[in-house]
Amino acid sequence: MQTPEQDIEAVLTESGPDYEGFQFETPGGGHQSDVYMVTLRHKGEAYEVVVKFKPQGDVPFAVEPCLHDFVAARTDVPVPRILVYEDDPDADVPPYFVTERIHGENLAEEFAGLSTEDRRRVLAQSGRILGDMHSEIGFEAFGRLTLHDDRIIVSDWMGNWREYFESLTRSHLSHLDGTPFEDMTDRAWDCIEPALSMVPEDGVPRLVHDDFRPANLMFEQTADAPITAVLDWQDVLAALPEYNLAQTEFLFIDSSFQDPELRDSLRTVFHEGYQEMRPMAFDEGYEQRRPLYQLSTLLWRMAGFEAVFADESGLAAARAEAQYRQQFERLVEEIQAD
Repeated sequence: MQTPEQDIEAVLTESGPDYEGFQFETPGGGHQSDVYMVTLRHKGEAYEVVVKFKPQGDVPFAVEPCLHDFVAARTDVPVPRILVYEDDPDADVPPYFVTERIHGENLAEEFAGLSTEDRRRVLAQSGRILGDMHSEIGFEAFGRLTLHDDRIIVSDWMGNWREYFESLTRSHLSHLDGTPFEDMTDRAWDCIEPALSMVPEDGVPRLVHDDFRPANLMFEQTADAPITAVLDWQDVLAALPEYNLAQTEFLFIDSSFQDPELRDSLRTVFHEGYQEMRPMAFDEGYEQRRPLYQLSTLLWRMAGFEAVFADESGLAAARAEAQYRQQFERLVEEIQAD
């Protein structure tokens, strides 16, 4: 088994220019260990790229570099340009792709310390990004996106959004086994099942980045548009836009801030940013469904809890577990109130 340094060296030898040396680091913000930020020296100049290897296991990989090009060609969403993609490398390394390095900081590492005005700028741009995606790209059915014969297709497609959302949420629940939250499975489903009738059955499936969160955004505070890149396009769905909007409100606002006035302020600019790009009625029906979509998102986070906090201290993990449980109780209460 090779070290990351040996794998990166093999990639640069196979697909890069002649170089005099390189350095690398892993990005922060909860990214996988198979992503590396590489600085190489060529003719006395430094060049920065990002190398991503296919993770172990049966996970989709080829669709991600294809989506970079697909989204860039149809929207103004900032995505890194693909420089190299090798599905079957000559070198003894997993499949990989190389992208340009977009400058900025990982938003997850900066978000808590931002001024209210900078948070508002981030939420407004996030709304415009999602509005751009949802207005320009549609699909024939609901489901997860994959690649077939070099074409993006819907793999586990369903024609009914309510049924697909139910299957997605059941999958999250099934992965709670063995986590600190497995005791909450039955209670979660008892809350979710009667509320599913609120979820629409029909609608146009739109492109949904199912992991749109601060850890997957690059941020440059001095830029007019502070989000400089949207990363990690491996978890992408054809879904109803309102699901993506509720997710984003949870991951950027409702799970991050306690102050109701601040939440309302950030939510308003997020909605306004979205409406600049695409009409959307944030009406009573959306507000009733929002906690249900958010609870599904929280269950997904709970299912991945141990992987995220594996390298954290016991105190940090205990604090996060308590926060997840508090968020769970709040969302259950909101769903039952509706």
